[in-house]
Amino acid sequence: MKSGFHSPAHGSGPAKPGVLLCSERSQGQRILAGEGIQRRLAAVLAADVAGYGRLMNVDEEGTLARLRELKKVVADPVLAAHRSRTVKARSGRLLVEFASAVEAFRSATELQCAMAEQNAGAARDRRIELRIGIHVGEIIFDESDIFGDNVNIATRLERIAEPGGICMSEAAWREIRGKVDIACDDLGPQLLKNISEPVRAWRVRLGAHNPAGSPALALPDKPSIAVLPFQNVGGDPEQEYFADGLVEDITIALARFKSLFVIARNSAFTYKGRAVDIKQVGRELGVRYVMEGSVRKAGARLRIAGELIDASTGANLWADKFDGVLEDVFELQDNIASRVAGLIDPLLLDTEIKRARERPVPDLTTYDLYLRGLNLIRPWARNSVADATAFLEQAIERDPHFGPALASLALCHAQNFLNGWGDAAVESEKARVLARRARDAAPNDPMTIISVAGALLNLGEDTHLLKRMVDGALARNPSHAIGWMWSGWIRTVSGESELAIEHFEISQRLDPRASRRAFHLTGMGICRFWQRRFDQAASLLEESLDELPSYAMTKWALAACYAHMGRLDEARDFAARHGIVPGGQWLKIGSLYGDPEQREMTLSGLRLATERS
Repeated sequence: MKSGFHSPAHGSGPAKPGVLLCSERSQGQRILAGEGIQRRLAAVLAADVAGYGRLMNVDEEGTLARLRELKKVVADPVLAAHRSRTVKARSGRLLVEFASAVEAFRSATELQCAMAEQNAGAARDRRIELRIGIHVGEIIFDESDIFGDNVNIATRLERIAEPGGICMSEAAWREIRGKVDIACDDLGPQLLKNISEPVRAWRVRLGAHNPAGSPALALPDKPSIAVLPFQNVGGDPEQEYFADGLVEDITIALARFKSLFVIARNSAFTYKGRAVDIKQVGRELGVRYVMEGSVRKAGARLRIAGELIDASTGANLWADKFDGVLEDVFELQDNIASRVAGLIDPLLLDTEIKRARERPVPDLTTYDLYLRGLNLIRPWARNSVADATAFLEQAIERDPHFGPALASLALCHAQNFLNGWGDAAVESEKARVLARRARDAAPNDPMTIISVAGALLNLGEDTHLLKRMVDGALARNPSHAIGWMWSGWIRTVSGESELAIEHFEISQRLDPRASRRAFHLTGMGICRFWQRRFDQAASLLEESLDELPSYAMTKWALAACYAHMGRLDEARDFAARHGIVPGGQWLKIGSLYGDPEQREMTLSGLRLATERS
């Protein structure tokens, strides 16, 4: 059998540090025989030669000779210097055991730096590059081999590492952080083959092994994105201008979101006309997300395709197509740019929330704490709002001038006020103080101003003021889906039903994934209720209740709707099942709805629903 790294035959003597061994018997045979199975904690390093099969096909003898030389001048000295205990080699693969995670990490970095030096000046298709995985855990061992799930995890991590790169588990990262100079990117939980539970992985940043030859830039705290030049499919010069203009418009539209870090057009356009590695682009520009796309012309019609990719993992987060007619190029550019930006902002927000949820609480940054709190506001339930409050208070304690966190905490206290979760006067005062602090801290951030308006709406603030606030925020960023949703609610409360429905529909069009669908449905259902389109109203409200069963506003509106439809038995049964009682918290609706007729229509329906026959 030909081997990438040649090693002494099994049984030729005791293993020495840095000597690579191959075992003749399988793990299964040893376990069945019960021969000396023992366990211990260890750091395991797994490595393989990237593209080993391709290298062997191109030049089998030359590749083997180079591997032997690399073993002699690179691998053996490094491994011997770091107390490696058990090592084996087979077909371009290495497996090494260390008593210390620090020693494993230092071996890995030294190996990769030394390999980069060996590859300097070599053609890319002739380079021998290692991928390395490191994990710490309990292993099974005998006199010549190691095995078990924790060995398998190191091997699986090596397979998701990049050529010239190092990927380590959360367990390994915790052992070495603070002890060595290290910079890592969190890849999040990874599903590894034949491993039952996801394993959180970290990618080590090594300038020496960066395929582009330059060190990776640190990622900003907030979501970071680059929009690459779109490919002009067909080569039509007119189409080229459109593609470049569209990318510029998308970049500008995304830059209006203060929550995003957006790479400038000039930097992104350095990749124009080049075949790119998205992971490499992410490293070079210091962004987590990359958008790319294409433009194709067919007669007078254009098809624009776009996709959003997580540059840290290569995972595709979103892809879509947009069609248009070349009658008004600039209007088409504007429409598509607005739609794309409206889609991407909530998508990245939800992706970052998921990433923050998966991080251990002690490791949360100020921004992570804000994201965890923001996610817990959405269910509109007492316990989740209490948990959100705790996270947001921690965020503000770290940064008292973080506008989005201040505004979100104001919204929590406004929810408490509206739903009767605590002392009304105390909750109202806290919400107003936080709303003022948020506006002072971030007067030009649309998300902050929109969240402040939402909080004040729940407190019964004058809708004329709230309209000015939200309209100003949307003028600064017309692609803000959440802004259009809150504008819809402000128009609902002020009695402008048709305009409210229009704004809810704009919000849904900008964010068709419907991450906040229940809030749109309830708002539109209430508007249809006031227009006495009871069947439509009931259908919308029932759908909203299925989406978000904890949303009290939906329950109040649906009970009133059933009553006005003449379905009194159903209305009363519904009210009883959902805790809607005479003189309950729903009376606060009276302080919200500005149109007296609409307010009385709602309250009279609820009185009917809560009457006991």
